[in-house]
Amino acid sequence: MKTLPKALKEIYPFQDNFLDIGDNHRMHYVDEGKGNAVIMLHGNPTWSFYYRNLIQNLKSTFRCIAVDHLGCGLSHKPQKYPYRLTDHICNLQKLVEHLQLERFHLVMHDWGCAIGMALAEHWPERIESLVMMNGAAFHSSLIPKRIALCKMPFLGSFLVRGLNAFVWAANSMATIHKLEPTVALGYKFPYDSWKNRIGIKKFVNDIPLYANHPSWETLSRIQNELFLLSPKKVLFLWGARDFCFTRSFLEEWQRFFPRAKSIVYEDCGHYVLEDAQEAIDEIRRFIVRA
Repeated sequence: MKTLPKALKEIYPFQDNFLDIGDNHRMHYVDEGKGNAVIMLHGNPTWSFYYRNLIQNLKSTFRCIAVDHLGCGLSHKPQKYPYRLTDHICNLQKLVEHLQLERFHLVMHDWGCAIGMALAEHWPERIESLVMMNGAAFHSSLIPKRIALCKMPFLGSFLVRGLNAFVWAANSMATIHKLEPTVALGYKFPYDSWKNRIGIKKFVNDIPLYANHPSWETLSRIQNELFLLSPKKVLFLWGARDFCFTRSFLEEWQRFFPRAKSIVYEDCGHYVLEDAQEAIDEIRRFIVRA
C-alpha cells in the first residue's frame, strides 16, 4: 500500500485497518471512535475518503466504520477478481461478522446503496437506521451517455484505465463547488495507474442494464426485498444537480419508503458531502434520534 502524502494525512488522519477476505486479498477500512456503530459505504469512483469529514464529526460519540470496497481506495486491487455486486456484498458481510457488529446504522452513497441495502436485507434486525445519498438499489435504464461510453470494452478501458477519465470527470462534474486541490488529490490518489483503476472499470461494467447481465438477478433480489426495511428509519439526502442520479431516482426511492425523511439540496451535485457541509449535521441529528 502506498503511503499517503502529508497533505492528505492531515485531512484523512485515520489508522489503517485491513481484513483478509480470502485468496490473500485485503480490504481496507477505517474504524474510529466508540459507541454505536455507523457503517459508511462509498460508491464509484470514490473511497472512504469521501466520508472523512463525517467521521471526524461523529467519532466522539459513534464508532465510525468506513469501508474501501475491494479494488478501491487503499484496499487491494487484484487483477483477476470478479468484482460483481454479490462479491462486494459478501465482503461487507465478512467485515460485519469480523467486527461482531450486532447493531449498526448505515450511511450509503452511489453504489454503496445497493451494497448496503443488500446487507440490511440480510440482517434487518441489526439495522438502526438508513441514510442514502444519490444512489440506487433498483433497476433503471437511466444511464448517462458519458457513463455508457465507459462500459464499452475497448473504448471504456482506454478512457477509464488509460486516461483516468472517470475520476477526472467526477472531480470536475460531481460537485457544483470546485474541490480544493488537496481534496481533488485525495480522490485521485488511489487510482494512479492502469492497474490501480481496475475497480473503477469493473464497477462501471457491473451496471446491470439487461436481464442477461451477471448482476441482474442480484439487483432484482435487492429491489424485491426492499419491503423488509420499510419499518426502518430512513433519511434521503439528495444533490439535485447530479447528472447521473437525478431527482427521478429519489422519487423512486420514495415509492419504496413513503415515510422516509427527504432533504433535497438544490445547489449540490453527486458528491453531496462535498457540496453540502450541512448534510453532515443532518446525518448526526438523524442517527442520534434513530
